[in-house]
Amino acid sequence: MKKYLFYFLVGSQNLYGEETLRQVNKNAEIMVKGFNSSPVIPCTVLFKPCLKTSAEVYAAVEQANNDPNCAGVICWMHTFSPSKMWIARLSALNKPYLHVDTQFNRDIPWDSIDMDFMNLNQSAHGDREHGYIAARLGLKRKVIAGHWQNEEFNREIGSWMRAAVGAVESKRLKIMRISDNMREVAVTEGDKIEAQIKLGWQVDHYGIGDLVETLNEVTEEETDRKMDEYRSYYTMDTDNIEAVRYQAKVQVAIKKMMDKGGYGAFHTNFEDLHGLKQLPGLASQDLSRLGYGFAAEGDWKTAGLSRTMKLMAGGLNGGTAFMEDYTYHFEPGNEMILGAHMLEVCPCLAAEKPKIQVHPLGIGGKEPPARAVFEAKTGKAIVVSLVDMGNRLRMIVNKIECVKQPKAMPKLPVAGVLWKPEPNLKTSAEAWILAGGAHHSVLSFDISAEQMADFAEMTGIEFILIDEKTEIPAFRRELFYNDVARKLMD
Repeated sequence: MKKYLFYFLVGSQNLYGEETLRQVNKNAEIMVKGFNSSPVIPCTVLFKPCLKTSAEVYAAVEQANNDPNCAGVICWMHTFSPSKMWIARLSALNKPYLHVDTQFNRDIPWDSIDMDFMNLNQSAHGDREHGYIAARLGLKRKVIAGHWQNEEFNREIGSWMRAAVGAVESKRLKIMRISDNMREVAVTEGDKIEAQIKLGWQVDHYGIGDLVETLNEVTEEETDRKMDEYRSYYTMDTDNIEAVRYQAKVQVAIKKMMDKGGYGAFHTNFEDLHGLKQLPGLASQDLSRLGYGFAAEGDWKTAGLSRTMKLMAGGLNGGTAFMEDYTYHFEPGNEMILGAHMLEVCPCLAAEKPKIQVHPLGIGGKEPPARAVFEAKTGKAIVVSLVDMGNRLRMIVNKIECVKQPKAMPKLPVAGVLWKPEPNLKTSAEAWILAGGAHHSVLSFDISAEQMADFAEMTGIEFILIDEKTEIPAFRRELFYNDVARKLMD
């Protein structure tokens, strides 16, 4: 995450004189060093000398826009910075924008405070001036207030940075479709042009024949190396080594195709397997473990979302993975959802070392595929769905608590996750369905609902939250008002 830069743009003006401006820069450098040494700030904050004129603001924002390593700007008005000087370029900023309302000193120096101190420490004045022009321009931004040395203040900055990384990397994402959507399924469809306009996702189609052609070129040596990786990460719990080797070969082929085209995410489709012996199971799981985005059944939106959220979670180890609501547990007072998929849930969610097993699939009409089988971690998490509402993209987030499976599932050899949704299964399921949430989602122990809300705002898509406060009547009104607002915007 340290490769992502956030420009620290400090506002002032020439009226204060050289001595004050030197102190402004000195204070800002101290603050940047503090941010970069904070364990809760994952990215690199880059000091820029204070901006005193519209030309300097223009140059700084222009540099941020054109720097591929810059994932956002952090603006702070150490002194009073007339906001008209920010209009010309701030309105053209194309990177995520954070406004911190802070102050170099923490406390008022009651015995010594004088006009020199006031001239140097006017954040309470300058940040309101700056906030006005951003509001007037209608800019998407996050505002965080507090002292720069406060841990919670830094934690909020770090949290926002992860959303910003997702928004910036989203603009660069290419998704490789292997075949098309599962036939007759609605929710995995969507407007790829709208997704590219809003999120930056380039979605390209490849036929199953392209994969088979690449698969036939994979060497035994390449397959051997992948098998060695499997043995180091998984427990080999099968005698059918040839089935596992086939998955290794498929994985090498898919990775070659993605790396050649610069793709970060992909999907498969069990209805289109002509020329393959198995549905890619373990192959898809292990590529997900390595950070590639994945979803099943032609669901390119969830594949892109999983890749984006994995990048946002860089350096964290809770786990972020493609998920599907599988079945309900309606025991009174202990209602839960079992999440899983036929084969392809990412092993990063595993509570213990996953096992490689080979079992018949009962769908797709191919040989029994190898897959990684495990029970998942426990703890607070979210599930996120991205759907196309026709005139807009909608993101739906549900806060959940993952719990330990009370019993094993010997006849269902899959990677399973059991969770209790907030506020409860009844309200959660009703709200999810009312909002049009898909059966596919991305589950993450690392990313928060607030971070996804920040990401949605940065990218201009609708955000819907289901949490402990959700009540269906109010939730219906929120959906109604969102529809009305969108129609007015159109």
